[in-house]
Amino acid sequence: MTPHTSGELAAFAAGLNHTDVPPAVMARMEDLFVDWLGSALAGRFAAPVQTIAAFARRMGPSEGTSEILIDRSSSSPLFAALVNGASSHVAEQDDVHNGSVFHPAAVVFPAALAVAQDIGASGREFLAASVAGYEVGIRVGEFLGRSHYKVFHTTGTAGTLAAAAAAGRLLKLSPEVMLDAFGSAGTQAAGLWEFLRDAADSKPLHTAKAAANGLIAAYLAKDGFTGARQVLEGARGMAAGMSSDADPAKLTNGLGTRWATAETSFKYHASCRHTHPAADALLKAMRENGLEAGDVETVVTHVHQGAIDVLGPVTHPATVHQAKFSMGTTLGLIAVHGKAGMVEFDQGFHSPEVIDFRDRVRMELDPEVDGAYPARWIGKATVSTRDGRVFQARVDEPKGDPGNTLSRSEIEAKVVGLALYGKAAGEAEMQRLFPRLWSVGERNAIGRLMD
Repeated sequence: MTPHTSGELAAFAAGLNHTDVPPAVMARMEDLFVDWLGSALAGRFAAPVQTIAAFARRMGPSEGTSEILIDRSSSSPLFAALVNGASSHVAEQDDVHNGSVFHPAAVVFPAALAVAQDIGASGREFLAASVAGYEVGIRVGEFLGRSHYKVFHTTGTAGTLAAAAAAGRLLKLSPEVMLDAFGSAGTQAAGLWEFLRDAADSKPLHTAKAAANGLIAAYLAKDGFTGARQVLEGARGMAAGMSSDADPAKLTNGLGTRWATAETSFKYHASCRHTHPAADALLKAMRENGLEAGDVETVVTHVHQGAIDVLGPVTHPATVHQAKFSMGTTLGLIAVHGKAGMVEFDQGFHSPEVIDFRDRVRMELDPEVDGAYPARWIGKATVSTRDGRVFQARVDEPKGDPGNTLSRSEIEAKVVGLALYGKAAGEAEMQRLFPRLWSVGERNAIGRLMD
């Protein structure tokens, strides 16, 4: 292979064996897998997911080797990955890697599950392939940099490479052939933030297509279809067209020694991750000082530029999904209800009390917070009360970060809540399912997840 960074990354993904991955990282992957299932089930009745599922039913086979989780049907690997990718991201509770601002689960697991079920792969192989997808996608996101994220939804772009890595690892692609898969994945990578201004349905389409296009790239490469050898760092590659601060060294940073999978965070609130640090800071200020929503005159959230870029355009959200990208709405739900979960967004984002609080929240760029981002997402808030008091609160690791993570019992509670919200499974069924999910790595064939 030619000695360039794309080639090194492809060789790593192709050669990764489950024995190469530290046990703690494999355990973390099990946590991330179980957490992902909740998001995939929660998206069942979301209108964009239903539209994509109906499209898949029209275009794809009515039965196949791969499972569509929301309705327990099956189809080809392509359409299963498409629908599961869409449903994984619409609830806004799928995981996130801070440094790359990338949501790995929504693109890696739909592709990996579809391929593993198609070829009868073991649970151990499924987990190892998923680690390959996480490690590749996170590094591509870091490589593309902050300038990329201002315009492009990194989960749609880097996610296509992540899905290709996971699918290609399961298909046992050689390093040369994996590089072809990367080339075909990179040339399909897409996802623009403009949808936020219109409350459009594009975001779950980004993850649907990233999972499906990565899978396509891997299967095509297996059959001899060639791709650009330097699609990431080449003169007319992704960085050239999508970034002004790309750093090729980040593509191979610590391969095999630094496990970026273990750096991935769980999402606690059902909203854009950029709202979480401030939401935790507000919650801390209110709890420590005995404040109610009606006591608060204003809230200033001290944020990084990425939060302003993504959340700034959403001032008067028209839909539940758009409200999840509103700092004021998220903080309004926190203040009024004590949490910003799926039910709170559905039932309360347009309530007069939440809207009133929303309009008293503003974002300000904070040099410390911006300087730490994206490696660290610091939460800072200044809360002024109607009687003239001022409180400041700070959270250095939002709930769900590796240093403030969710326990397995908390993950199970979250997953049950999401499954019930999506009316995709009952609590008793989920409790029966958990032992199978936690032991997925011991299965000789991944098989179906749902009964």
